[in-house]
Amino acid sequence: MSEAAKPPVYYELKHVCAQTGARRGVVHTPHGSFETPAFMPVGTQATVKGMSPEELKGMGTGIILSNTYHLWMRPGPDIVQAAGGLHRFMNWDRAVLTDSGGFQVFSFSDRKHISEDGVQFKSHIDGSRQLLTPEKSIAIQNQLGADIIMAFDECTPYPASREYIKPSLERTGRWLERCISSHQRPQDQALFGIVQGGMYEDLRQESARITTAFNLPGFAIGGLSVGEPAELMYRMLDATVPLLPANKPRYLMGVGSPDYLIEGSLRGIDMFDCVLPTRIGRNGTVMTSHGRLIVRDARYARDFTALDDHCDCYVCQNYTRAYIRHLLKAGEIFGLRLTTWHNLHFLLHLMEEVREAISQDRLRDFRNEFFAAYGYVS
Repeated sequence: MSEAAKPPVYYELKHVCAQTGARRGVVHTPHGSFETPAFMPVGTQATVKGMSPEELKGMGTGIILSNTYHLWMRPGPDIVQAAGGLHRFMNWDRAVLTDSGGFQVFSFSDRKHISEDGVQFKSHIDGSRQLLTPEKSIAIQNQLGADIIMAFDECTPYPASREYIKPSLERTGRWLERCISSHQRPQDQALFGIVQGGMYEDLRQESARITTAFNLPGFAIGGLSVGEPAELMYRMLDATVPLLPANKPRYLMGVGSPDYLIEGSLRGIDMFDCVLPTRIGRNGTVMTSHGRLIVRDARYARDFTALDDHCDCYVCQNYTRAYIRHLLKAGEIFGLRLTTWHNLHFLLHLMEEVREAISQDRLRDFRNEFFAAYGYVS
């Protein structure tokens, strides 16, 4: 691909796992490249909770996600734009993805009204009535200036009937057209379309055909990991991923548990995001090579070992379970930072191992080994 023909974000395939068909690659953006499959830490309010940009870089983070709805509500896209865009505002010089704001708006189930125009809802900050449309979502994201921006869609609830899902996915397709028409920065921001369709394989496939009919730089799968059983999610991925272009990034939205990251990678997903590592870290739970550990528990009061004896992160090299438990019980912010730091490192390192297993044509073997050690039932 010539330099002139390259979109602002594009995918480069490096290797396909002979054992599984999973793929390793690189996503190139205006603010650097990152290897895939990749986990994206979530920085909802233009910060990954408890972590500095320098610490995230030290872990190998190549891209983070920020939230359009929350930045629209506070401090406002005008302020971010005046600061020079999201990268300068938050002192992050690597890739950024912003979601459309739709998930947050639709999660206010008792305060919203959906129409063809968009979604009316009440602000969670001051209760004011707001209208978020496809055009408004894109305009905000243009002001924020992320490398990858997402189309406005409806993330449908689970469970939901076919009678609800079908008109919803069709409306999401029409909203995508409006997003494309209103996008003012295609030269330096890549707009991704989102496949919906609930938990119906044929509707997932219909949505995939509608969405991929547009020649966009990348595509996402939304509306999964919303409470459905794992096997049902995997069925939806099996029905959907083969219909997404092989030469463009594939993003599974809102997924971050180790099993989902590995299973998604097995099915050809390139990008994942989730608040899981930071959220459970703030609650005193950490992920280890032997499964989850609730470090707040009394049993760790005199445990002077690392959180994970197989982890080389800053936390495990310097602090003990007993000390971290003490900080958490005392309400010290540093304790929350340490559990968050470890969890993020754990998932970023897991994705390094996934990429290496793909390169070695042994991702299924890696999956089985990891699941056995972590305590998952294969």
